[in-house]
Amino acid sequence: MAGRPRNSTSKPAKTLEQRLWDTADALRGNQEPSEYKHVVLGLVFLKYISDRFEERRQAIETSLSDPDSSDFIPNADRRSRLIEDRDEYTSHNVFWVPAEARWQHIQDRAKLPSIGQDIDAAMDLIEKENPSIRGVLPRNYGREGLDKGRLGQLVDLIGSIGFTGSDDHGSDDVLGRVYEYFLGQFAGKETGKDAGAFYTPRSVVRTLVQMLEPFSGRVYDPCCGSGGMFVQSAEFVKAHGGKRTDISIYGQEFTDTTWKLAKMNLALRGIEADLGDQSADSFTRDLHPDLRADFVIANPPFNVSNWWDAKLTDDPRWKYGTPPQGNANFAWVQHFIYHLSPKGTAGFVLANGSLSSKTGGEGEIRRRLVEADLVDCIVAMPDKLFFNTGIPVSLWFVSKDRHGNGHRKRRGEVLFIDARKLGTMESRRLRVLDDADIARIASTYHAWRNHEGGYEDVAGFAKAASLDEIKHHDFVLTPGRYVGAEEVEADGEPIDEKIERLKKELFAEFDRGRALEQEVRTRLEDVQL
Repeated sequence: MAGRPRNSTSKPAKTLEQRLWDTADALRGNQEPSEYKHVVLGLVFLKYISDRFEERRQAIETSLSDPDSSDFIPNADRRSRLIEDRDEYTSHNVFWVPAEARWQHIQDRAKLPSIGQDIDAAMDLIEKENPSIRGVLPRNYGREGLDKGRLGQLVDLIGSIGFTGSDDHGSDDVLGRVYEYFLGQFAGKETGKDAGAFYTPRSVVRTLVQMLEPFSGRVYDPCCGSGGMFVQSAEFVKAHGGKRTDISIYGQEFTDTTWKLAKMNLALRGIEADLGDQSADSFTRDLHPDLRADFVIANPPFNVSNWWDAKLTDDPRWKYGTPPQGNANFAWVQHFIYHLSPKGTAGFVLANGSLSSKTGGEGEIRRRLVEADLVDCIVAMPDKLFFNTGIPVSLWFVSKDRHGNGHRKRRGEVLFIDARKLGTMESRRLRVLDDADIARIASTYHAWRNHEGGYEDVAGFAKAASLDEIKHHDFVLTPGRYVGAEEVEADGEPIDEKIERLKKELFAEFDRGRALEQEVRTRLEDVQL
């Protein structure tokens, strides 16, 4: 029987996303990742909506031309008019793409010096015809610093991949996969204060979503980055047999270019969301002041020091204490709680310092949150989960529904999970949580919260602590203080025999030490000066 050659060193085949990224990154030239990501992702968006348009166009043409179809129209001129009727597209949630903006037109001009201006013109046309993305698509492809030869090669690369189900490469979410992969890769290449700010690693988002289980209701993220929390929430609903319309999505983002990325990311997946009419600061210009969400899911920027504004004094959101002006962590926590419905739950990422800090009254705010019975669960996460930051983080879950039926026996308790030993290194710098890791964390939380399967503490991993225990630790919420040490499997040796054996081994080491000391002394005495 034929087998694999013994000296085979073949590596796993690269995924579509990896092949695209490798080529796109090679074409970057002198472009900084912060700028180049908009070049690439804008073209990916343009290719996708053009493919969807052409797919719908072909379906219309086939239906109108088939004598056996109820839509058959024998008149060729009338068929042509209907094929170009924008309502035939928008009524099926397909963007209307004018002729000069369709991918084939761009592809045909890829080798021309004017390709940058042609792409800019296409973006203008698409925005004019589709109000939902007006002011969102990237421009400036015609700028002097962008090499037009490389840009043409990038057009050819993206043109080689089909983003619809009928294409050989296609799947329902192929663009979503490519888009998310590119966002992650760009986050990994960013440097400085904005590194990774627009993208939360997928395994972190999935952990939050699997624990929150947003089956239906209003989902809110006031620091939404490129929209990854919303995408994963919609995928969760879909995976559990629901419809994307089962959840209503509300978001806000401070950075304008990132707000545009979020609008594009959601639009290309057909996810409707209210992200406001522009980017804005959630603290000083709350775009959803009256929203009370069923789920808040967020990864706010860590330890922001320049967030304060004088008009935030006596803000109604600071019910549990005014946050320190030098750190926004507990401003975010209270903003989340303020926007929760009476039965709402929030899951969010915070730097570990927020678990124990007493600076600027943070310890007092944390105490009040615990005493108000709002804190549901704290999960200490492994290191190296985030791009370009080594700051250790934890997941917080706070709930206003802890006194309802689902929490009747959980009043006065906080669940602590120490997940620092989970995850595997995907590269030398980045760790990921796999499905088993996420399932272990989420199932532990659900068993405790919903009394599923009889929750029990696990030494070294999970502990349901009473408010008295937390008070004893001065309201420090670091899971390691509560879960204890992992139990070591018994080796079967009787304790009295083990003690006697260890004493003998220790005394033998003492004897060897004294013998070594005497040997050294003897040799030193023999040394002649």
